[in-house]
Amino acid sequence: MRLHVPIRLRWSDLDAYGHVNNAEMLRLLEEARIQAFWITDDDTGDGAGAVGSSTAVLDGRPGADTLTLIARQEIEYLAPIPYLRQPLDIQLWLGRLGGASLEVCYEVWSPEATEPPVLYSRAATTIVLVDAASERPRRINDRERAAWTPYLDEPVEFTKRG
Repeated sequence: MRLHVPIRLRWSDLDAYGHVNNAEMLRLLEEARIQAFWITDDDTGDGAGAVGSSTAVLDGRPGADTLTLIARQEIEYLAPIPYLRQPLDIQLWLGRLGGASLEVCYEVWSPEATEPPVLYSRAATTIVLVDAASERPRRINDRERAAWTPYLDEPVEFTKRG
């Protein structure tokens, strides 16, 4: 199963060539990941059908007990993303749930209902959960594992290896 996170582009995401800059892609993926997995100050707690209503179990607010550190990221660019008024459909799932780390997988698609759909990129981010007090990795707890296990699937298969 995948989470679908709609992410709007900003005009400033484009580079001089008129498409989304490669560095901005990291920001788009970060925004989708936060909406899917992190509790933020504007969460009401009722879920209300929001993206991440069942998966947002990491506290992303200042002073949280857990830090999330990026250990690795890889992006494969398949097609340039032009400026689009409708939000991109960023699909997320987990490629691996380890002891203290998880691999978030992504596919960045054209806006929903676009025909034919366009796959712009694939990516994967390895995140390590760290106890804020000890600054040491901490294990994924039962609540997190239960929330994320339904979204566990095969990791991204990157095609352009050389």
